[in-house]
Amino acid sequence: MIKVIAKLTIKEDRVEEFKTFVPGLVEETRKEEGCLSYQLFQDLKNKKVLTFIEDWESMEALQRHMKSKHFQEAMPKIAELQEKEMELSVSNLVI
Repeated sequence: MIKVIAKLTIKEDRVEEFKTFVPGLVEETRKEEGCLSYQLFQDLKNKKVLTFIEDWESMEALQRHMKSKHFQEAMPKIAELQEKEMELSVSNLVI
C-alpha cells in the first residue's frame, strides 16, 4: 500500500474557494481503480492548512491518478490558490 500526505497552505482569503472547488476532485478520485482512501483534512489551529491523506493499492494506481483528467485539470487551480509550495510525502507500507 502507498500512503500519500499532501499538505497545502492556501491563501487566507481563498480557503473557502478551495473548499468549494475541491469536492469534485475528491469525488472523481474516489472512483478510481486502486484508490483505497482519499480524504481532505483542515488543521484545527491554522485554517489555511489543508492536507490530503490518500491510500493507494500501488504506485501504478497513484501514477494513473496523477495522469487522470480531473487531477491534471485541478492542479493549476490548486497552484493558484496556494500560499506556498505543497509539502508532499509518498510512503510505502512497511508493517
